[in-house]
Formats: sequence, structure tokens, C-alpha cells
Amino acid sequence: MARIIRHVAAAPVKIEPSEKPIFVCACGLTKNFPMCDGSHKVARTEEAGQLYVYGDDRQPKSHGADDFTGNTCA
Repeated sequence: MARIIRHVAAAPVKIEPSEKPIFVCACGLTKNFPMCDGSHKVARTEEAGQLYVYGDDRQPKSHGADDFTGNTCA
């Protein structure tokens, strides 16, 4: 199922407990939520002020001006 996601981050959040680091998804594209699976790599080339629509394959299908007035999360 496709989702509209407003990116406020293009990389995972790194949490460093006493052992090895854990990476939590911050882009909303991971298939293994809440853990990062590297899907954010496609978001690194996005332009600010653009709305990107992603399909089930986590690849952008289209983009245009960001006039989305719905809910956002950070």
C-alpha cells in the first residue's frame, strides 16, 4: 500500500546503548519498522519543498510542489 510521507529526515536515528549501535528509521520508508533497513538512501536526493510519492517498492513514483496540509510527524 502506498503512503504519503513528509520527510523531515533523510537518515536513521542512531542510538548507542552500551553494546552495539541501533539505527531507528526516521524517513518512514523502511519495511522493517521501526528498524532502519537502508531504504532512506533514495530520500537523500530529494529536494526541499517537493512532495514525493512512493510505491510499495519504496521508489519515488512522482513528485511535485509540497502543498500537503495534512498531518506530519517528526
